[in-house]
Amino acid sequence: MPDPEALRGKVAVVAGATRGAGRGFAAALGEAGATVVCTGRSSVTGRGGSDYDRPETIEETAELVTRLGGCGIAVQVDHLDPEQVRRLAVRLRGEFGRIDVLVNDIWGAERLKGGPADWNTPVWRHGLDDGLRILRLAVDTHLITSHHLLPLLIEEPGGLLVEVTDGTAEFNAGSYRISVFYDLAKSAVNRLAFSQGHELRPYGGTAVALTPGWLRSEMMLDAYGVREDNWRAALAPDRDDGLPTAPPGFAESESPRYVGRAAVALAADPARHRWNQRSVSSAQLAREYGFTDLDGRQPDSWQAR
Repeated sequence: MPDPEALRGKVAVVAGATRGAGRGFAAALGEAGATVVCTGRSSVTGRGGSDYDRPETIEETAELVTRLGGCGIAVQVDHLDPEQVRRLAVRLRGEFGRIDVLVNDIWGAERLKGGPADWNTPVWRHGLDDGLRILRLAVDTHLITSHHLLPLLIEEPGGLLVEVTDGTAEFNAGSYRISVFYDLAKSAVNRLAFSQGHELRPYGGTAVALTPGWLRSEMMLDAYGVREDNWRAALAPDRDDGLPTAPPGFAESESPRYVGRAAVALAADPARHRWNQRSVSSAQLAREYGFTDLDGRQPDSWQAR
């Protein structure tokens, strides 16, 4: 089980904490006793929600953090709006004076990337507006967030920046990822960790690019008509509910908490700087630090590919 005092007294910001990996990061930081500022567009206020039109909210995430032993704080922020992120930075400086962990998990383009039938669409046939928005949601948001929040991370030595992507730099270098736009977006985030790690080094900071494996997000579970407590039912070859059977690789899928625990392991490691500028997966860090997913396993969907 996670150490509930591992990050007690630490302040973390999870940018893009509404659902999926973002909620997993926030929950795992809460398990470790951290104060977690959960940002995103989807709020109970109902104003300015995400592109997904889904029920999850940042308030739910913050409540989960508190229930798990941390202190969750929900702040509605559109990370494409520099002024909103600047105001977040001002608030954090006033309330805490610093932050210890920043998780750049903003995404929001899951629907824009399309399903398997849409993949491998050449750039000249791909919708240009959709493609450019993928880049804005995946790259611009991270740059805007780092610009305004990294000054808080370097207030004290030891700050950790986690850039969340899909695929390690090594894997993506030899693999075409869905479309030119998606491929560029996910490779760019790996490079962001490398370049920001260079800039953080003189301040005692660490930047790491971190990818989950096949993630059992809320949207993924819905796609197969299962829940986290019965997700293996999606692997049944003869489903009688009319829903699709998941490919065999789904057996190595992971809950969002798994990649969250990877970030906690880094944050709790006093020698974390050895990972600076590296690109790693949740499974790699699980083998290094010994943490497990909620079911006690250490799944690795990348090895299964």
